[in-house]
Amino acid sequence: MIPARFNASRFPGKLMKDLAGKPVILRTYESALHTKLFDDVYVVTDSDVIYDVIKAADGKVIMSKKEHDCGSDRIAEAVEDLDVDIVINVQGDEPFIDEVSLSKLIEVFKDDMNHEIDLASLKVEMNTIEDIENPNNVKVITDQNDFAIYFSRSVIPYHRDQTLKVKYFKHKGVYAFRKNALMDFYNTPMTPLEAAEKIEAIRYLEVGKKIKMIETSVESIGIDTPEDLEKAKKLF
Repeated sequence: MIPARFNASRFPGKLMKDLAGKPVILRTYESALHTKLFDDVYVVTDSDVIYDVIKAADGKVIMSKKEHDCGSDRIAEAVEDLDVDIVINVQGDEPFIDEVSLSKLIEVFKDDMNHEIDLASLKVEMNTIEDIENPNNVKVITDQNDFAIYFSRSVIPYHRDQTLKVKYFKHKGVYAFRKNALMDFYNTPMTPLEAAEKIEAIRYLEVGKKIKMIETSVESIGIDTPEDLEKAKKLF
Protein backbone atom coordinates (compact mmCIF):
# COMPACT_ATOMS: atom_id res chain seq x y z
CA MET A 1 0.00 0.00 0.00
CA ILE A 2 1.36 3.40 -1.05
CA PRO A 3 -0.38 6.24 0.81
CA ALA A 4 -0.39 9.35 -1.38
CA ARG A 5 -1.51 12.77 -0.13
CA PHE A 6 -1.45 15.57 -2.68
CA ASN A 7 -1.01 18.46 -0.25
CA ALA A 8 2.31 17.63 1.41
CA SER A 9 3.15 20.44 3.82
CA ARG A 10 6.83 20.87 2.91
CA PHE A 11 6.52 20.39 -0.86
CA PRO A 12 2.88 20.64 -2.05
CA GLY A 13 2.05 18.54 -5.09
CA LYS A 14 5.42 16.75 -5.01
CA LEU A 15 3.94 13.37 -5.94
CA MET A 16 2.75 14.78 -9.25
CA LYS A 17 6.08 16.43 -10.12
CA ASP A 18 7.82 15.12 -13.21
CA LEU A 19 10.56 12.55 -12.69
CA ALA A 20 12.11 11.54 -16.02
CA GLY A 21 8.84 11.74 -17.93
CA LYS A 22 6.42 10.34 -15.33
CA PRO A 23 4.98 11.69 -12.04
CA VAL A 24 6.84 10.75 -8.86
CA ILE A 25 3.89 8.69 -7.55
CA LEU A 26 3.73 6.64 -10.76
CA ARG A 27 7.48 5.99 -10.61
CA THR A 28 7.07 4.77 -7.02
CA TYR A 29 4.12 2.53 -7.95
CA GLU A 30 6.01 0.99 -10.86
CA SER A 31 9.12 0.46 -8.71
CA ALA A 32 7.04 -1.41 -6.13
CA LEU A 33 5.56 -3.61 -8.86
CA HIS A 34 8.97 -4.37 -10.35
CA THR A 35 10.29 -5.77 -7.06
CA LYS A 36 7.88 -8.72 -7.51
CA LEU A 37 7.79 -8.98 -3.70
CA PHE A 38 4.05 -8.38 -3.38
CA ASP A 39 0.86 -10.18 -4.36
CA ASP A 40 -0.74 -6.79 -5.03
CA VAL A 41 0.28 -3.13 -5.07
CA TYR A 42 -2.17 -0.26 -4.52
CA VAL A 43 -1.92 3.52 -4.28
CA VAL A 44 -4.25 4.96 -1.61
CA THR A 45 -5.00 8.63 -2.13
CA ASP A 46 -7.26 11.57 -1.29
CA SER A 47 -6.54 13.25 -4.64
CA ASP A 48 -8.54 12.98 -7.87
CA VAL A 49 -5.41 13.95 -9.80
CA ILE A 50 -3.31 11.13 -8.33
CA TYR A 51 -6.21 8.69 -8.69
CA ASP A 52 -6.57 9.53 -12.38
CA VAL A 53 -2.84 9.22 -13.20
CA ILE A 54 -2.59 5.74 -11.63
CA LYS A 55 -5.82 4.63 -13.33
CA ALA A 56 -4.59 5.92 -16.69
CA ALA A 57 -1.50 3.72 -16.28
CA ASP A 58 -3.73 0.67 -15.58
CA GLY A 59 -2.60 0.71 -11.97
CA LYS A 60 -4.58 -0.21 -8.85
CA VAL A 61 -5.71 2.76 -6.79
CA ILE A 62 -8.14 3.31 -3.91
CA MET A 63 -9.74 6.65 -3.07
CA SER A 64 -9.82 7.47 0.66
CA LYS A 65 -13.34 8.20 1.91
CA LYS A 66 -12.17 10.04 5.05
CA GLU A 67 -9.61 12.61 6.11
CA HIS A 68 -6.61 10.99 7.81
CA ASP A 69 -3.83 12.31 10.03
CA CYS A 70 -1.31 9.57 9.20
CA GLY A 71 -0.45 6.92 6.63
CA SER A 72 -1.46 4.02 8.91
CA ASP A 73 -5.04 5.32 9.12
CA ARG A 74 -5.23 5.82 5.35
CA ILE A 75 -3.96 2.29 4.71
CA ALA A 76 -6.23 0.76 7.36
CA GLU A 77 -9.31 2.22 5.74
CA ALA A 78 -8.19 0.84 2.38
CA VAL A 79 -7.51 -2.73 3.57
CA GLU A 80 -10.47 -3.02 5.94
CA ASP A 81 -12.50 -5.10 3.46
CA LEU A 82 -9.57 -6.79 1.68
CA ASP A 83 -8.60 -10.40 2.39
CA VAL A 84 -4.93 -9.91 3.29
CA ASP A 85 -2.54 -11.13 5.99
CA ILE A 86 0.44 -8.78 5.76
CA VAL A 87 0.41 -5.17 4.59
CA ILE A 88 3.57 -3.24 3.68
CA ASN A 89 3.59 0.56 3.73
CA VAL A 90 5.79 2.02 0.95
CA GLN A 91 6.20 5.81 0.97
CA GLY A 92 4.81 7.55 -2.12
CA ASP A 93 7.76 9.95 -2.34
CA GLU A 94 10.42 7.22 -2.47
CA PRO A 95 10.66 6.01 -6.08
CA PHE A 96 14.05 4.35 -5.46
CA ILE A 97 12.66 1.38 -3.58
CA ASP A 98 15.06 -0.46 -1.28
CA GLU A 99 14.20 -4.02 -2.33
CA VAL A 100 16.65 -5.67 0.09
CA SER A 101 15.15 -4.00 3.19
CA LEU A 102 11.59 -4.74 2.09
CA SER A 103 12.54 -8.40 1.62
CA LYS A 104 13.86 -8.49 5.20
CA LEU A 105 10.57 -7.09 6.51
CA ILE A 106 8.59 -9.79 4.72
CA GLU A 107 10.93 -12.55 5.95
CA VAL A 108 10.23 -11.49 9.55
CA PHE A 109 6.65 -12.73 9.24
CA LYS A 110 7.56 -15.92 7.40
CA ASP A 111 9.75 -16.86 10.36
CA ASP A 112 7.17 -15.77 13.00
CA MET A 113 5.30 -19.08 13.30
CA ASN A 114 3.72 -18.17 16.67
CA HIS A 115 2.49 -14.75 15.54
CA GLU A 116 4.48 -12.92 18.23
CA ILE A 117 5.23 -9.96 15.94
CA ASP A 118 2.53 -7.38 15.19
CA LEU A 119 4.64 -5.04 13.06
CA ALA A 120 8.11 -4.84 11.59
CA SER A 121 9.98 -1.67 10.72
CA LEU A 122 13.45 -0.42 9.83
CA LYS A 123 16.23 1.38 11.68
CA VAL A 124 19.47 2.95 10.43
CA GLU A 125 22.48 3.75 12.60
CA MET A 126 23.33 7.46 12.92
CA ASN A 127 26.93 8.58 13.29
CA THR A 128 26.91 12.39 13.41
CA ILE A 129 25.91 14.70 16.24
CA GLU A 130 23.81 16.72 13.80
CA ASP A 131 21.72 13.67 12.86
CA ILE A 132 21.42 12.44 16.44
CA GLU A 133 20.27 15.82 17.81
CA ASN A 134 17.95 16.63 14.88
CA PRO A 135 14.33 16.39 16.14
CA ASN A 136 13.18 15.60 12.59
CA ASN A 137 15.02 12.28 12.92
CA VAL A 138 12.89 9.92 14.99
CA LYS A 139 15.11 7.84 17.26
CA VAL A 140 14.31 4.29 18.36
CA ILE A 141 15.65 2.12 21.18
CA THR A 142 15.14 -1.65 21.28
CA ASP A 143 15.44 -4.55 23.68
CA GLN A 144 17.98 -7.36 23.23
CA ASN A 145 15.68 -9.13 20.77
CA ASP A 146 15.33 -5.99 18.62
CA PHE A 147 11.76 -5.22 19.69
CA ALA A 148 11.08 -1.49 19.95
CA ILE A 149 10.98 -0.07 23.49
CA TYR A 150 10.33 3.57 22.54
CA PHE A 151 10.52 6.14 19.75
CA SER A 152 11.36 9.80 20.33
CA ARG A 153 12.40 13.03 18.68
CA SER A 154 14.67 13.57 21.69
CA VAL A 155 18.09 11.97 21.93
CA ILE A 156 17.60 8.45 23.27
CA PRO A 157 19.38 6.89 25.02
CA TYR A 158 20.82 9.74 27.11
CA HIS A 159 24.58 9.18 27.08
CA ARG A 160 25.36 9.79 30.76
CA ASP A 161 28.35 7.45 31.04
CA GLN A 162 30.74 8.72 28.39
CA THR A 163 33.09 5.76 28.93
CA LEU A 164 30.58 3.46 27.24
CA LYS A 165 30.01 3.35 23.51
CA VAL A 166 26.38 3.96 22.58
CA LYS A 167 24.71 3.42 19.23
CA TYR A 168 21.94 5.68 17.99
CA PHE A 169 19.33 4.55 15.49
CA LYS A 170 16.96 6.49 13.27
CA HIS A 171 13.56 5.02 12.57
CA LYS A 172 12.72 4.69 8.89
CA GLY A 173 8.97 5.08 8.39
CA VAL A 174 8.51 1.88 6.40
CA TYR A 175 6.18 -0.59 8.08
CA ALA A 176 5.01 -4.15 7.61
CA PHE A 177 1.80 -4.87 9.54
CA ARG A 178 -0.31 -7.83 10.41
CA LYS A 179 -3.76 -6.70 9.28
CA ASN A 180 -5.31 -7.15 12.73
CA ALA A 181 -2.63 -4.91 14.34
CA LEU A 182 -3.29 -2.25 11.72
CA MET A 183 -7.05 -2.38 12.33
CA ASP A 184 -6.54 -2.16 16.12
CA PHE A 185 -4.47 0.98 15.53
CA TYR A 186 -7.19 2.40 13.26
CA ASN A 187 -9.90 1.79 15.86
CA THR A 188 -7.94 3.36 18.74
CA PRO A 189 -7.95 7.15 19.29
CA MET A 190 -4.62 8.97 19.27
CA THR A 191 -2.74 8.13 22.46
CA PRO A 192 -1.10 10.68 24.84
CA LEU A 193 2.57 9.96 24.06
CA GLU A 194 1.84 9.75 20.33
CA ALA A 195 0.15 13.16 20.52
CA ALA A 196 3.09 14.66 22.44
CA GLU A 197 5.82 13.36 20.11
CA LYS A 198 3.80 13.34 16.86
CA ILE A 199 5.06 9.81 16.07
CA GLU A 200 2.40 7.32 15.00
CA ALA A 201 4.55 4.28 15.86
CA ILE A 202 4.15 5.13 19.56
CA ARG A 203 0.41 4.38 19.42
CA TYR A 204 1.20 0.76 18.58
CA LEU A 205 3.44 0.53 21.67
CA GLU A 206 0.87 2.26 23.88
CA VAL A 207 -1.77 -0.31 22.96
CA GLY A 208 0.63 -3.21 23.57
CA LYS A 209 1.75 -4.15 20.04
CA LYS A 210 5.20 -5.67 19.46
CA ILE A 211 7.32 -3.98 16.80
CA LYS A 212 10.32 -5.91 15.47
CA MET A 213 13.05 -3.54 14.27
CA ILE A 214 15.29 -4.62 11.39
CA GLU A 215 18.62 -2.85 10.97
CA THR A 216 19.50 -1.70 7.49
CA SER A 217 22.46 0.27 6.18
CA VAL A 218 20.48 1.68 3.24
CA GLU A 219 19.36 5.28 3.64
CA SER A 220 16.11 5.92 1.81
CA ILE A 221 16.02 8.55 -0.92
CA GLY A 222 12.83 10.52 -0.35
CA ILE A 223 11.60 13.61 -2.17
CA ASP A 224 10.77 16.17 0.51
CA THR A 225 11.99 19.35 -1.20
CA PRO A 226 12.49 20.76 -4.73
CA GLU A 227 16.22 20.15 -4.22
CA ASP A 228 15.53 16.46 -3.52
CA LEU A 229 13.59 16.28 -6.77
CA GLU A 230 16.55 17.65 -8.74
CA LYS A 231 18.85 15.05 -7.12
CA ALA A 232 16.35 12.31 -7.97
CA LYS A 233 16.26 13.40 -11.61
CA LYS A 234 20.05 13.12 -11.83
CA LEU A 235 20.04 9.76 -10.07
CA PHE A 236 17.28 8.43 -12.30
